[in-house]
Amino acid sequence: MQQLSGRVAVITGAGSGIGLAMAHCFAGEGMKLVLADIEEAALARAVADLRAAGATVASMQADVGDPAQVAALADLAWQTYGAVHLLCNNAGVASPALPTRAWESTLADWDWILRVNLMGVLHGVRAFVPRMLEGGDEGHVVNTASVAGLLTGANPYHVSKNAVTCLSEGLYKDLRTLGAKVSASVLCPGLIRTRIMDAERNRPAALGRTQLGAMREDLQRWEVGFRQALEAGWDPARVAEAVRDAVKADRFYIVPAQDSLHALIRTRMTDIIEGRNPTLAPRG
Repeated sequence: MQQLSGRVAVITGAGSGIGLAMAHCFAGEGMKLVLADIEEAALARAVADLRAAGATVASMQADVGDPAQVAALADLAWQTYGAVHLLCNNAGVASPALPTRAWESTLADWDWILRVNLMGVLHGVRAFVPRMLEGGDEGHVVNTASVAGLLTGANPYHVSKNAVTCLSEGLYKDLRTLGAKVSASVLCPGLIRTRIMDAERNRPAALGRTQLGAMREDLQRWEVGFRQALEAGWDPARVAEAVRDAVKADRFYIVPAQDSLHALIRTRMTDIIEGRNPTLAPRG
């Protein structure tokens, strides 16, 4: 989809981080925007800044884990602009205790993270793709996974992101099989300066909170180190530009990640191809 100007982009998780960077990037390409975020104040700031820069923006506070709210977002997009050409299922969450063992993560952690990271993407696909196909225009779907979606870990975050990668590749194949004008990509960013580790600010009260003081000592050390790595990571604008370029080139895998993370991906894929037992990733 090389021509973006005048077309419509829908972005979830658009109030901050990668979602906000994509909003600015696609506005710069002349696209009309429909933005959603669970944080009303952050979304309002994003919309105000974009409009001040001359962008055409509609918005809606939405929890992507609720299919009715995602369907309402689709209704807003079509009622406002009459079409959607680019869908970025970007909203995502993580727990500060991200690399827990399968039996240590609470069921509440599993429920919350899978609800947002996986089901939020699925709700977006179900609410938007049939209408995009019906419209008959060129279109593209970008689902945000993570480098974690190309690696493995027995924790809710890695599992959810692997599922998004699988869902996205299957979506791409289905669209190709149909001969559709709509295509798909999966976004697998590495260490990016976002607030993903503070996502629990939006966690439903009924699902509790991670008690950092009660975490194992090694997890507490990991959490501090990972926050530092994110702060030293790439600017979200770099990811947004990679997404824009991939949409124009119809490239499926978008992996804006550091060389060290590409090396881990390569090791895992080699393990699979050569039938080796999984290589243990360094922990630090």
